[in-house]
Amino acid sequence: MKQCPTPQAIRAIHDQPFPELVRQAMASHRQHWNPLEVQLCVLDALKTGDCSEDCAYCAQSAHHTTTLKADPLKDRDKVLEGARRALESGATRYCMATSGRGIQEGPDFDRVLEIVQSVSDLGLEPCVSLGLIHEGQARRLKAAGCAIYNHNLDSSRLVYQRIVSTHTFDERLETIRAVREAGLQVCCGGILGLGESLEDRIHFLHELASLDPIPDAIPFNILVPIPGTPLEGMPPLPPLEAIRVIATARILFPTSRIRLAAGRTSLSPEAQALAFLCGANSIFSGEKLLTTPGSEADSDQVLLRNLGMHPEGGKS
Repeated sequence: MKQCPTPQAIRAIHDQPFPELVRQAMASHRQHWNPLEVQLCVLDALKTGDCSEDCAYCAQSAHHTTTLKADPLKDRDKVLEGARRALESGATRYCMATSGRGIQEGPDFDRVLEIVQSVSDLGLEPCVSLGLIHEGQARRLKAAGCAIYNHNLDSSRLVYQRIVSTHTFDERLETIRAVREAGLQVCCGGILGLGESLEDRIHFLHELASLDPIPDAIPFNILVPIPGTPLEGMPPLPPLEAIRVIATARILFPTSRIRLAAGRTSLSPEAQALAFLCGANSIFSGEKLLTTPGSEADSDQVLLRNLGMHPEGGKS
């Protein structure tokens, strides 16, 4: 059984003087990754809105009154159009998500399997986020060519109980276990800026560190307050608070990809550069991330070029 750092040990890493924290994060990153490379991922919403769950941050919940229009499950050809554009832009991973508690076995799940197989055939790495699933579904996804399953913990257990009431933290852990048992990689992270305390962030990182094995990829989202959701009035997250969490995660999870996900555009180019310096090595690139604004691929290429960096698999 692996040894997991205590919350106190994680807090000690997080609270170091900033220059020392950055130095350690850089050293951890360079030991396992090329510090000049960033993985480009594109996120596609296969099904949007009309969700039965009541996540307080999400525009897709049927419990909230937002301007989001619900869309049914996309056709395969429509998804492949986006996947081909992603491939042309330099992306290596294509992430596909559906709204809702989960997808039951039947025509919709069969269509998702067909889509996953087609995206894999293009040469992209398919990642899916379908909500709560069981091991049998996870095995079918793997057989269809799925490489990785995304299922975020969102935050610490205590924060989770405040922002979601329609499913439990333990149900999310059960899905992660099922995905691992099926042989899929796990992408599991959370959201910063939900109104959580520093201790909540430490316990969130401890929950991630307690997973055995640790996640292959850890996305960090920064809350985008959406009108009509219970968290619409949340104040912006101070950028350096996000950077501290990213640097701490890089030290705790040296072999995991650390991804800047939704809300990345709230960080200035300078703050994003600092995040890369501290070990972030994956980003979502695209004009829209499910229901929140993203970043155009061209602007991401310019940012990386200005930093002397390049997309993973590309040239400097």
